[in-house]
Amino acid sequence: MYKSIFIAFFLCFVTSLNAQYSAEYLKYHKLHPEDGRVRLQQETSITISIINDSLQIDQEFIEEDLYLNDAATYNSKNTLNFSAFFELKNIEASSFSFENNEYVENKVEKFTEKDELNQSFHDDSKLLNFVYSNLKKGSKSRLKYSQEIKNPRFLTPFYFGDYFPIEQNKVTIIADENVTLEFKEFNISDAQITFSKEKKGKTIIYSWTLNNQPKYEYESNTPSYKTILPHIVPVITSYKIKNEKKKLLGEVSDLYNWYYSMVENINTEAPSEELVALVSKITADKKTDLEKVKAIYYWTQQNIKYIAFEYALGGFIPRESNDVFRKKYGDCKDNSSILYRMLEIAGVKGNLTWIGTRSIPYTYNEVPTPVVDNHMILSYENNGKTYYLDATGRYIKFGMPTSFIQGKEALVGYGKDFKIKKVPIIAAKENAVIDVSNIKIENGNVIGSSKTIISGYLKSDIFNTLESGNTEAKLKKFYKRVFEKGNNSFQINSFKETNKYHYDDDFIVDYDFEINNYAKNLGDEIYINLNLKKEISLFKADKNRKNAIEYEYQKHYKYTTKLEIPVGYKVDYVPESITVSNDLLTSEITYQVKGNEVIYNHEIELNFLVLSREQQKEVNKEIQKIERNYKEIVVLKKE
Repeated sequence: MYKSIFIAFFLCFVTSLNAQYSAEYLKYHKLHPEDGRVRLQQETSITISIINDSLQIDQEFIEEDLYLNDAATYNSKNTLNFSAFFELKNIEASSFSFENNEYVENKVEKFTEKDELNQSFHDDSKLLNFVYSNLKKGSKSRLKYSQEIKNPRFLTPFYFGDYFPIEQNKVTIIADENVTLEFKEFNISDAQITFSKEKKGKTIIYSWTLNNQPKYEYESNTPSYKTILPHIVPVITSYKIKNEKKKLLGEVSDLYNWYYSMVENINTEAPSEELVALVSKITADKKTDLEKVKAIYYWTQQNIKYIAFEYALGGFIPRESNDVFRKKYGDCKDNSSILYRMLEIAGVKGNLTWIGTRSIPYTYNEVPTPVVDNHMILSYENNGKTYYLDATGRYIKFGMPTSFIQGKEALVGYGKDFKIKKVPIIAAKENAVIDVSNIKIENGNVIGSSKTIISGYLKSDIFNTLESGNTEAKLKKFYKRVFEKGNNSFQINSFKETNKYHYDDDFIVDYDFEINNYAKNLGDEIYINLNLKKEISLFKADKNRKNAIEYEYQKHYKYTTKLEIPVGYKVDYVPESITVSNDLLTSEITYQVKGNEVIYNHEIELNFLVLSREQQKEVNKEIQKIERNYKEIVVLKKE
């Protein structure tokens, strides 16, 4: 009897619990038990019409989400982006709460607009913020909005995956029959997506459908989502009006000609007397063109503050150099404009250059549209070498590009002509930490002094950080974190900086330190691990990782530690030296007994920017060999 009552109670409890949620929720919660939400519907519809002898492009989006756990409330706040190029027409947003066996709609009534301050050089993005009310586990949200694309060159990619599962995803393009389109596919296999093309009256309907798409795993330090998510970039190559074909995009020359049309008339006014005087002053003692360019480049880095703010085509047109000089700020195009003019005043020729940062994976031939780049710099050529001058970076040594354009294609302008060039990847040894430490053992503590020399991107990163605080207390705290050796009892007692904020010379920090209770005394023996910096372990990837890993730049480390052998002791044991090497990584640890010192050397060279999953396995294998050596100790024995 009690058993029957218990079963009846349990069934009532389960029935009551399930009644709180829709059958739809129960279905998808079972299908996606680990996920916070599922997108039930994602639909994009793009209409391309010819009206009054010009193209009109309207697009509509529908997104319907179901929330599967208590984290639903974190999705309450939402934002839409729009700009002068993407004019927001209509927006409807609602949340749906499941109550008394039905969904109850709560319409969003308040939408708040604000400017977005971003890093783009061709956007004047604004944000439209809104909040879904009463969002909780089992709730749904629905967003529907439309935009008009003001410039037909700005058709944007559409994506067939995201970092949550998508049940239904459909993209439709309805184009006038006189509009010619190309579609550039990325990360797509033919088996994934259903495509159809149909002529209907005077329109052509293109349609892509993908259902039941699982989520993509988000992982830190992953290259741009553009390298992972399946997507298509639509391109309007041409259109006909009254039997006349108008070319738009499709070739790199089409894109460049449009870019050039917006820069060919900049800097038409004469340079100001103040700007001419400045150029004369900073180049007065420079004997070669290269020296002049370097001096002008450093002045611009130091004195023109980077601020991005644009509207419409102003995002593509640099400001006059006189304006930039007067205001002492501007975006990447403005930095390029003043660099161009200052070089011109000095009698040197620079070239305006368009480039995409490493967040954009396309080449110019793959996607010859404004989607391919987001940055402008100045190029300078001397004796067959191209220098990429990006004054938006700070403390970037002349001859080095900024780290975020390494390996990228550059569209270099030569008046009405252009060339596509490849920005070099800076070798690991240019971005180096060279550390020499002298240590001795006192009562189990390690007392030491170090000289650390830092160069390349590592140096510029440190300088950028140091700008935020220069009190002695802040500096000690910072250097303790950066230079920490042995264990977390490491303390810096005093330090001296050399070449701080210097563009050309390496940054040097000399410091005295101690590490408490690091060496171990047992009987007549002392044990000490000279692997004070286990840097290479930071580059070991999680074996369960699913995506590639991206790094800002290649790196080189060299640590030398000289241990003074205590009086009355001799060296009883030193570990064997070890070297590991492949195309991606080289690392070596050596030990040498010389006079009254044990000299330890550890060198690491990391020759990669991006590691695929297979490459991560290769690197991990070599790192594990070094990590085994990290456990080795030097043994000193009382004589």
